Amino acid sequence: MKYRYLAGGACAILFTATMALSQTNGAASSGPAANGSPAWYLGEMQGMIQTRIQPTSDLGMAGCADDIKKYCSRTTGARYCLLQNAAKLSAQCRESASAQETVSLKNTLGTPYCYKSPVCDPPKDRGGNRLGVKPVLWKQTMGYSFSYPIASPEGERYGMVAVANDSKDNLWGLQRNPIGRPQLFKWDRNGKLLLSIGDNVITHHAKAHGIAVDAQDNLWITDAAGATVKKISPDGKLLMTVGVRGHRGDWDEAKGQRYLWEPLMVGFNAQGDVYIAQGHGHESPNDTDSSDLTNNSGAARILRLDKNGKFIQQWWGNAVGQGKFVMAHGFAVDPRNGDVYIGDREDYRVVVYTSDGKFLRTMQTRNLICALYFDKQGNLWLASGWDGQFLKINKQTGQVLGAIGNGNGTGEGQFLEASYLTADSQGNLWTGDTARGRITRMVAPQNHK
Repeated sequence: MKYRYLAGGACAILFTATMALSQTNGAASSGPAANGSPAWYLGEMQGMIQTRIQPTSDLGMAGCADDIKKYCSRTTGARYCLLQNAAKLSAQCRESASAQETVSLKNTLGTPYCYKSPVCDPPKDRGGNRLGVKPVLWKQTMGYSFSYPIASPEGERYGMVAVANDSKDNLWGLQRNPIGRPQLFKWDRNGKLLLSIGDNVITHHAKAHGIAVDAQDNLWITDAAGATVKKISPDGKLLMTVGVRGHRGDWDEAKGQRYLWEPLMVGFNAQGDVYIAQGHGHESPNDTDSSDLTNNSGAARILRLDKNGKFIQQWWGNAVGQGKFVMAHGFAVDPRNGDVYIGDREDYRVVVYTSDGKFLRTMQTRNLICALYFDKQGNLWLASGWDGQFLKINKQTGQVLGAIGNGNGTGEGQFLEASYLTADSQGNLWTGDTARGRITRMVAPQNHK
């Protein structure tokens, strides 16, 4: 199979050349409603194109000239060279304003940038143009509307990467704010801010990522780059930390070695077991090249613990064959039977297992999979990242049953990166935006006034 890779960023993009909607083979640009799915069409990426700032020159980064001279050859672009040597850079380069904007070197805790894997986003001089890929959008027939009743106390500059409701309809939000500014917030059902939690409680999250509420209304948050999962009480106290901050690695219970590798999302079964989905995938080749003997597996994985954090089992994925997965980015546990759904983002597929890790099936999709979520009625939803929609899908086949969202952008009902979502007791859906600090309430049709 021939692949077209266009990956990178919080919700990257990949199309296979054999897919019916590939932009490289003259495929149709729209299609009618059929077999219970709404009509579809190819959209645009104007919102992200306007939002992302492309560096004008690799060699124009103030403060990094000495580091470029020391670490980078003429055959390696300075931007990618600095990223792959991020842990070695001088304080001057790390603090450089232009370097922060164009290279995002600061506060990564040494997480290697994607520069060796075939799924890395290639620079323009090597044919990269992922913002030019047209997303698949589905006609909205479900009758949801959009409102914005909650504003982030820290503004919209930094992404509100994830939100979650508790049993009282309080809303938690996790935002990618800089060091020294709160990253975790809690509002009541009327939008009143109840808690604002900073680094003194949760420690700064280098790459805040996933968020989930358990049956006791405790909150679980993940730090992908920091390699930790933290359990937070309903009143904002730290109860448990899984993993070691800044040490990505393999969990080996026999050795007493309990590391995480890019934890992205958490889920729970009816017994209270905790599943931690790990693996941003395209960093793997960098990690397996490291000298750290505790970090050699280099594959996305699912870790299962009991409610007290005791190890039960884990299983692994890779890029080959049925039952395998490159990433575990989207993730959800079916509340009806405990089946585990993994969103393999870069391969546009959902891989389903039983609660104890037995492979069941793979469901191919036409959209990027940034998040998965089961609502209180047991319906499965998919967040499509840069495509800018939330899709209700058949949990057995992956068929799209309905869609919410006006595509990529910053207007009403649009999302720069549609990501983790949650549902309140009234059936409304809530979401943040990985690339923007805006919280959107998608109002169910029965709640329209």
